[in-house]
Amino acid sequence: MLVSASQPAAKPYRGWLLLFVIVKIGLQYLVTHPIYELHRDEFLHLDQGNHLAAGYVSVPPLSAWVAGLIQLLGNTEGWVHFFPALFGALTLAVVWAAVHELGGGLYAKVLAATAVLFSVVLRLNLLFQPNSFDVLAWTAAYYCLLRMVRDAHWRWPVLLGGAVGLGMLNKYNLVFWAAGMVPALLLTTQRRLLLLPRTYLAVLVALLVFLPNLFWQYQHHWPVLWHMRELQQSQLVHVDRADFLKEQLLFFFNSVVVLVAAGVGLVRYRPLRPYRFVGWAVLFTLAWFTLMHAKSYYAVGVYPILLAVGSVYLEYSWQTGRWRYLRPALLVLIAVLFLPMLRVAFPLQSPEQIRQSPGPYEKLGLLRWEDGRNHALPQDFADMISWREMANLALQGYRQLTPAERQHLIIITDNYGEAGALNFYNHGRMPAAVSYNADYVYWFPPLEGLQTVMLVTEDPLEADDAIHFKAATLVGRVQNPLAREKGTAVYLLRGPDAAIIQEVRQQIRDEQRRMRGWP
Repeated sequence: MLVSASQPAAKPYRGWLLLFVIVKIGLQYLVTHPIYELHRDEFLHLDQGNHLAAGYVSVPPLSAWVAGLIQLLGNTEGWVHFFPALFGALTLAVVWAAVHELGGGLYAKVLAATAVLFSVVLRLNLLFQPNSFDVLAWTAAYYCLLRMVRDAHWRWPVLLGGAVGLGMLNKYNLVFWAAGMVPALLLTTQRRLLLLPRTYLAVLVALLVFLPNLFWQYQHHWPVLWHMRELQQSQLVHVDRADFLKEQLLFFFNSVVVLVAAGVGLVRYRPLRPYRFVGWAVLFTLAWFTLMHAKSYYAVGVYPILLAVGSVYLEYSWQTGRWRYLRPALLVLIAVLFLPMLRVAFPLQSPEQIRQSPGPYEKLGLLRWEDGRNHALPQDFADMISWREMANLALQGYRQLTPAERQHLIIITDNYGEAGALNFYNHGRMPAAVSYNADYVYWFPPLEGLQTVMLVTEDPLEADDAIHFKAATLVGRVQNPLAREKGTAVYLLRGPDAAIIQEVRQQIRDEQRRMRGWP
């Protein structure tokens, strides 16, 4: 052993853990009204499953690999929702294991699990995006280091390397985990871990797991550098550092007592002192995020492990006297304080119900969209309706084409949401849609012999564009007044001339060069 640390509690209480896991996964299906469809941002990740690779312009490949598995399982919305819910349940299980490793008993485990269950993690786990696995990877990496403090077995550095490597294959955010952890170890007595060969076994495993994407980046001229620069210039530069810090308080606002207890426990509670590096790592990571103008949700992964630490300290502190009566009260308080958030932060109400009673949403500024104006629904919710309507319009247009036209057709949309929605809901029934947006610019089919263009666009068809086709037919428009895609039109453009085909080719080349950072 490296230190004299507390032994794990005698009982892991796996039955209780199983109950929490079942509740966690079930709850993810219950906090969304059935009228809602998938979210715009989910479609790109799902469509990447149709183009499996070791990397993509916008993200690493892990979410695409999971999307490929979803296709094998039937490619239904139920399976799309399952995997974020699973990653959330695994996060809860790792927190449970961390409490056990820190010596916590049943109350500490239940408290930590309750705090994870009723938190921003529930919201993150609604959508099929890299964020759910990102939080799991952060939590697992912290946990493996906790185990390495007390256990010299080689499996923990291997598992640590696997967690970091898979985390990097999911989202490059794990760089900030390492950037916070290294100075934290140097600052504490656990700096000895940096001198052990098994720690560098973890580094080697992480590199080996991450190697496929690293090689892909090299082959494709490091598009990650362009993507990070684009993200910095277009989004992160507008992030206010004070807002970043304020929003951290909202993520686990109902469990702030547990987070404060984590800080106090690491300072005052002797059995937790060997793990002080966790507290320092969190502080260093938050400092890095603040310095880099990071989006607030990038930091969610630092908190589950703190909930484990804080729960252990509160169990110890509140075990005797009047303090013990606070134990059940805190569990109830965490759940009750979260209830108001359920109503406004989750799509529990139908769009029509929200339109009729917008007060709570308007009061919190949730009806303000990116355009700076108030709308009938929160933007996130408006991004979850009428995709089937659009897909049905496209399919209706496709069925109007002759067999020859269908064989020489290209479907072009304005953005990845539209292209992905068509490809998800019309999968196998019509050719795949593409866009000049994100990874779709690499997925265009050959343009030789092109006879028809199906155009899905929010903009009116300009006369200057229409003259390049022999005939233009409007199939229809999205009619739902509450949808963000309201008014999006589907056109059939027959008989394109050589000039417009050349223009498409040129735009594809221009976008590909731009994504490589070339002039």
